[in-house]
Amino acid sequence: MSVRLALYMQDKHPIRDEIEYSKYAEQNGFEAVWFAESRLARDAIVPMAAVAAHTEKITVASGVVNNWTRNVGLMASTFNTLYELAPERVILGIGAWWEPIASKVGVKREKPLLAMREYVTVLKKLFNMEKVTFHGQFVNVTDIELDVVYGERTPRKIPVYIGATGFEMLELAGEIADGVLLNYLVSPEYNKKALESIKKGAAKVGRKLESIDRPQLVVVSMDLDEDKAIDRAKTLVSMYLGQQPHIMKASGVPESLIEDVKKALGGWPAEPGGLERAKAIVPDNIVKMLTATGTPEQVRKKVREYIDSGATCPVMYPLSDNVKMMIREMAKGY
Repeated sequence: MSVRLALYMQDKHPIRDEIEYSKYAEQNGFEAVWFAESRLARDAIVPMAAVAAHTEKITVASGVVNNWTRNVGLMASTFNTLYELAPERVILGIGAWWEPIASKVGVKREKPLLAMREYVTVLKKLFNMEKVTFHGQFVNVTDIELDVVYGERTPRKIPVYIGATGFEMLELAGEIADGVLLNYLVSPEYNKKALESIKKGAAKVGRKLESIDRPQLVVVSMDLDEDKAIDRAKTLVSMYLGQQPHIMKASGVPESLIEDVKKALGGWPAEPGGLERAKAIVPDNIVKMLTATGTPEQVRKKVREYIDSGATCPVMYPLSDNVKMMIREMAKGY
C-alpha cells in the first residue's frame, strides 16, 4: 500500500534550494509541500508561487497563514492567483497566529474562535464564486466577489485547512474546515485528545471524522549519527519550549521545565547565550517525545506513531541540510 508523504519548508533553507527540494520530493512521490509563514522571517506566498511555477503535480499549501493580517478579500484574491498558476493543487492552511509576535505588530487576537469562524465562512463563499455581504464582529464585507480575469468563472477547488493546537480551535476546524493541519512538536499522545475535539466539531454538522483530512507537521532530524540528530533537534525544541509553551503543555511537558527554559532564554528573541543555556537543560527524552529524531529507521518508526495516533499524512520539516537524504529515506515508506 502506498503511503502519503509531504514536505514542510520553513526558513532554514534558501528559497532557491526549497524549489529544488520540492521538485525532488515530487519525483519521489510526495503529494504536497507546505510553506510556513514563520515569525517575521519568511512569507508563505512567494515560495508557494515559486514552487508552483517549477513543478507539475505536487500540491502547494500554506502551513499556515493567519486570519489577522490579510483581509478576507485579499486572501481570497491571493489564493485565486495561486490557483491560476497551479489549478487544483493549492491548499489554504490558516491559523490564528501566536504571541508574542501578534501584539508586537499591533494585532489584538480577541475572540480567536469567532474571528476564525467568520473569516473561513466568507473565504469559502468567495472561493465558491458567490457575491458576499457579511457583517460580523471581525469580518465586514459588502457585495464583494472574486473578479476572474482569465479562465471560466467556476468555483475554485481550494480546500481550507485550519492549523490548530488548542482543543477548542480543533473542534471548530472539525465543524467548518475541509481539513485540519495538526501541529508539530507535540507527542503522539496529544493526537488522541486532538482527534476527540475534531470529532466533536464534525458531529455538530453531521460529518464523520474520517471525512476530515488530518495532515501533521513533524519535525525530522535525521542523521546516521543519532547524537548529532538529537543535538540538532534540541535547538528547535528549546526555542519552542520558551516561545510557544501552549504547544508544550498540550503534549504533557512538565511546566517546571517550560518555566526553566523560558528563564534560560531570557525572552523572545532569546538573549545572547540564552539558547545555549536552554539547550543544556532540555533532556534528550523530551526531544525524542516531540520530534522524529535519529537514524532513518528511528525516524520512520516515530512517523508511524503519529500516523497510528490519528494523522493522515506526515508533513515533514527537515532540520538537516541533507534534505534529499530525508526525502529518499522516507519515500521508502514508514
